[in-house]
Amino acid sequence: MQCSKVLDADGEPIEPARAYRRGMRVHYFREVADELKIPFTETVLHVDEHLVIADKPHFLPVMPAGTFVRETLLVRLIERLGKPDLVPLHRIDRDTAGLVMLSCNRDTRAQYQALFRLRRIHKYYEASAPALREGAFPLLHRSRLGKGPEFFRMQEIEGVPNSETTIDVIERGAAHWRYALTPVTGRTHQLRVHLAALGAPIVNDRLYPALQARMPDDYSRPLQLLARALEFADPLTGVSRRFDSELMLQQGAS
Repeated sequence: MQCSKVLDADGEPIEPARAYRRGMRVHYFREVADELKIPFTETVLHVDEHLVIADKPHFLPVMPAGTFVRETLLVRLIERLGKPDLVPLHRIDRDTAGLVMLSCNRDTRAQYQALFRLRRIHKYYEASAPALREGAFPLLHRSRLGKGPEFFRMQEIEGVPNSETTIDVIERGAAHWRYALTPVTGRTHQLRVHLAALGAPIVNDRLYPALQARMPDDYSRPLQLLARALEFADPLTGVSRRFDSELMLQQGAS
């Protein structure tokens, strides 16, 4: 039976008799038996002819990977909005909540992708973590990040810095502080590694500073990291635009 799950670059089904040509891009939508249902719903904050801005909940992956296909932000939004050309312009971790910007127009996609490549978009995060009482804020943390012992973890290594984060304090709680994080670069797990290296690992982080035993998701203990805001000059109009998450860090974690 033909299921139309193998598509070409234009989203058209590839029939079994169609010849392969060199350089051809093929998309395969695989099926996962008993895919885990993520019991949280994304919020669509903005839709226009070029962009979709979504507020992603904790635990929901942005893109299909591993054991998650349908339970991902991208697939949910394609089905919900009826926009098959939707493509994320950046990603945040499955454990992180907050803003994700997606392109829904092939003709203007490259112009919005350039915002990230050329660092012309400002990304703001919030995190709850232990107090850094000896720090002078705002502080700038720079280090070189490289692959850790496990392929999915990063670590600080010797060498010329390739990652940079500005850290400030929003609120000083009794047990934890709420921090404002502004990444200058966008390395994998950068914010998580930087705070852990300073001695303030993000609350409920299962990867840093030490890898915890693999366990089923505990929905009552989400990573206390939130992609709070995106700000940029629109490449099509030059108009300044800002989007803010409607989500909040868990009460009692700060």
